[in-house]
Amino acid sequence: MSVDTETGRRATAAPPSGDVPPAIELRGISKAFGSVQANKDIDILVARGTIHGIIGENGAGKSTLMSILYGFYKADKGEIFIGGKLTTIPDSQSAIRAGIGMVFQHFKLVQNFTVLENVILGAEEGRLLAPSLAKARKVLAELAAEYELDVDPDALVQDLSVGLQQRVEILKALYRHADILILDEPTGVLTPDEADHLFRILQGLKDQGKTIVMITHKLREIMEITDNVSVMRRGTMVATVKTAETSPEDLAELMVGRKVLMHVPKGPANPGKVVLEVENLAVRDEHKVERLRGISLQIRAGEILGIAGVAGNGQSELLAVLGGFANGTGKIRVNGVELDLTGRHSDGQSRRAQGIAHVPEDRQSLGLIMDFTAWENMAFGYHNAPEYQKNWLLMDNDALRADTDKKMATYDIRPPIATLAAKNFSGGNQQKIVVAREMERNPDLLLIGQPTRGVDIGAIEFIHKQIIALRDAGKAILLVSVELDEIMSIADRIAVMFDGRIMGERDPATTNERELGLLMAGMGEASAAPTKGAA
Repeated sequence: MSVDTETGRRATAAPPSGDVPPAIELRGISKAFGSVQANKDIDILVARGTIHGIIGENGAGKSTLMSILYGFYKADKGEIFIGGKLTTIPDSQSAIRAGIGMVFQHFKLVQNFTVLENVILGAEEGRLLAPSLAKARKVLAELAAEYELDVDPDALVQDLSVGLQQRVEILKALYRHADILILDEPTGVLTPDEADHLFRILQGLKDQGKTIVMITHKLREIMEITDNVSVMRRGTMVATVKTAETSPEDLAELMVGRKVLMHVPKGPANPGKVVLEVENLAVRDEHKVERLRGISLQIRAGEILGIAGVAGNGQSELLAVLGGFANGTGKIRVNGVELDLTGRHSDGQSRRAQGIAHVPEDRQSLGLIMDFTAWENMAFGYHNAPEYQKNWLLMDNDALRADTDKKMATYDIRPPIATLAAKNFSGGNQQKIVVAREMERNPDLLLIGQPTRGVDIGAIEFIHKQIIALRDAGKAILLVSVELDEIMSIADRIAVMFDGRIMGERDPATTNERELGLLMAGMGEASAAPTKGAA
């Protein structure tokens, strides 16, 4: 039994039925990284043959706990029991031998290998590959039939959709005889239909006696698919409850320690002048493959245009060209001024000078320098701002640190240590550093990609409020997100992208996830006309 000391809630973990030992039992798990206590005296039971969710704010310790279970980290203290037996897991190979498999948020696949080759990689038997490949082909056929995991074994992974690539990861774990499957944010790159299919797969695995542990920040998914859910906050376990006996609102309150708005209220948009105009924008990658195919759109001051679509359908390229990270052909105008798409003024610095702020989709590669401190990262792109200058030769580092302290407090960045390297923050807190830096510059146009990826429910509420506040202050916002809930909640208009084209535009008040999901899958007529802001 566990008690949340802040809310006074009392909850009991669902005990395993009969005399069957739990699939997983963690006792007194603690782990610190320097002065940061990531896990503190964690106890958790996961019943065999159940789907168990783990949720919590960024930095709550979820990923650290699962990394200990999978052998990536070694706990400072505590014990792990698998199937009732005390088990030492010093590395991932030991976890695999203990019957544990893990599907990571970012897949661990060799793109130019076939499905079959990826499945046996690291699990080959003997010096000759042919017997291993033949065995794997037979086993994959059996697994596909049993769990709805149909994938062409001879297909190259690079040619598969993200949904099919995820199935390959699950097949890899099952091929290694995993009885326990850990999934980290499993639906982050899936369409609604693909997510539904994944849930059917997980239900089938559960029905066959497998145990599933799912880390997710999506409370709707927790309610839909899990049997029990554990809530972590600031490195401690505050509650484990039966999913049928709780609600998204209760779980959000347990996660954050206060009541949370699940949908941020916003009034109708009041569009003004056209800020962004895009006409017939095309982009080819380094292999001359066309990634954007004649994109045309408009965004007015005081409105949010949401771009929906499965990752990899041109959204990233659209943000890259608009933000000055890539070249393209066509025309882009901001406040009536045409942007340079190929020359010396097509970089991010020139874009910022024209009133564009950019929160990139990949915070670690494009938004931060991971070895630099929080205060150094908070200055990137704006280091020449007058408030940061001591004289014409030197930056005022004290002013930068003071400004970072203020933004860390405003955006609840944890730990609030301006001198800490970016790599030592959780993913969600890294995101908040980038969001704080860009949103606080008062841009005319905000480009924001995956604003709440890996961000906890309390921070999602805050970031959504900030986006809406910018809109209400008369700013134009281009929002790219794979989260349909997010798009439908805060966008004023939705444009759906597939295969580098805009398939159509929808009003969030009159559409639904099913209709958007069909457009995301390419089932619809591509719109030839530009998407225009409301007059």
